[in-house]
Amino acid sequence: MSTPTTPFPGGTFTPDPGIGSRARMLAVHTRTETVLALRHSEQLLLTLVIPLALLVGLTLLRGLVALPDPRVNAALGTVLALAMMSTGFTSQAIALGFDRRYGLMRRLAATAIPRWLVVTGRLGGTAAVVVIQVVVLGGVALLLGWRPDGAAVGWALLFVVLGAAAFGACGLLLGGAVRADLVLVIANVVWFVLLFVGGIVVPAAQLPGPLGAVVALLPSGALAEGLRTVLLGGTPALSQIVVLLVWTLVAGTAAARTLRWD
Repeated sequence: MSTPTTPFPGGTFTPDPGIGSRARMLAVHTRTETVLALRHSEQLLLTLVIPLALLVGLTLLRGLVALPDPRVNAALGTVLALAMMSTGFTSQAIALGFDRRYGLMRRLAATAIPRWLVVTGRLGGTAAVVVIQVVVLGGVALLLGWRPDGAAVGWALLFVVLGAAAFGACGLLLGGAVRADLVLVIANVVWFVLLFVGGIVVPAAQLPGPLGAVVALLPSGALAEGLRTVLLGGTPALSQIVVLLVWTLVAGTAAARTLRWD
């Protein structure tokens, strides 16, 4: 069978239609997701305003929560964990849920953009917001008296990456499988529960025995305790890293299998 031919040789039309560069599409999509996240007032409240207020409050108000000295180091670990949860889980889940509800994900899936690039672009936008959070919170902590140690910063960055991945996978799982109105309720309830009894504000060691043991197995407890430990000059437990990796693998696999585009 002969190969179909076209009466018009290549270069006849300008611009010449065709699929664009994958790298270019990924860069544009990532930038778009980042700008949309930074323009959304509710997401900014969760990702920057509340963590900043908590950082200042935990550092200066000693009667608020019992934290070891130097207090700013422990407070920074706490708010970094909160920031990763807010960005990776809550904001990601709500944004994805409503994008599905309004048909945005279905329209993107019908374009020349591959589905893997749609998801990767969203994760890239989340990563960009995480970088901004780390820079802003770290800068404010320096003003409050934080004196970083090289090894501690390296461990902290590792936990930030692991925490963002674990919470990001959980956010994709929730936002991609549940109706948007339920996503909004569930994501906010989980955020409040984990904030106060999930090991973030109140360390797992200060919670009642059985609850403390359960919290240590949650991404919030493992991340917050790990960050506080390394920023106070200690060595993190291997179990904290394992917990975050397991949550990333399990939630990420489940999200890939259950993600709905409408």
